[in-house]
Amino acid sequence: MSKDERKKQSVSEMPKRPLGSTGEEVSMIGLGGSHIGEPTVTKRDAVKIMQAAIDRGLNFMDNCWDYHDGESEIRLGRALRDGYREKAFVMTKVDGRTKKEATKQINESLRRLGTDHVDLLQHHEVIRFDDPDRIFAEGGAMEAFLEAKKAGKCRYIGFTGHKDPHVHLYMLEKAKQAKFQFDTVQMPLNVMDAHFRSFEAEVLPELVKNKIGVLGMKSMGSGLILKSKAVSAEECLRYALSLPTSVVITGIDSMKILDQAFEVASKFEPMTKEERKMLLAKTAKHARDGKFEAFKISSHFDSTAKNPDWLGKDPAGVRELVGT
Repeated sequence: MSKDERKKQSVSEMPKRPLGSTGEEVSMIGLGGSHIGEPTVTKRDAVKIMQAAIDRGLNFMDNCWDYHDGESEIRLGRALRDGYREKAFVMTKVDGRTKKEATKQINESLRRLGTDHVDLLQHHEVIRFDDPDRIFAEGGAMEAFLEAKKAGKCRYIGFTGHKDPHVHLYMLEKAKQAKFQFDTVQMPLNVMDAHFRSFEAEVLPELVKNKIGVLGMKSMGSGLILKSKAVSAEECLRYALSLPTSVVITGIDSMKILDQAFEVASKFEPMTKEERKMLLAKTAKHARDGKFEAFKISSHFDSTAKNPDWLGKDPAGVRELVGT
């Protein structure tokens, strides 16, 4: 698309929502970083999809240090050239639990993205109860995040996780003890989650009460929810968008899926109580054992479990106590 064509698209096709209490407004749908780095998507197509999304008003760009060995960040970095960085709200995540490891990953992410800062930096995969302890420990990752913010390398700080709502609540409690409040929290919000280990029931009310930006993910359960044949992709996305989310991040790996996201956004109306009731009734029996939310009941989606070295070592105090 030429610069003149981009200039003509002065009206955004994507509604915006407030990002918690940050004062920022972000697109109600965000573009997921994992799908855009898939080997089945060419580098050229990935850049084309991301730039088309930004041109049409989808400004929230999700990414992570560990997606496809950095390829997702590299592709986003290429898409952000030629004036696109100024139009995008860029988020990335790092896995390091120590100050040293997190600092290294933050700097690597910035190099790949070709920018001197990200808008939002998040602790990735907070899925174990020891993750909050390690992050907030002396010499932990939170020190790296706060230094990065002070240095202008990030503007806002959040965390993500997909395993258990009680781990999220513990992370929020550790932050409270440290007299720190996160700007954002990312978590699964979907038609199955409402029935099983529910982030919607346990965590969402806390975020709304404290005016923390809600980043919904896995609205389709990484595609597994659609395999239940109980709901359509459009219903999944509309359900998540009907919750008090700032943005719902979804995988977009083709222009067709990008158009689908904009179609849902353009005609979006919040679900009525009756519509929600009917949809949840259709999904109740499929959700009971968590089968269609495998990220909660298996380690298949736990990248840090497969690569524990990404986390870094335990805090020094713990190592001294156990003698390692």
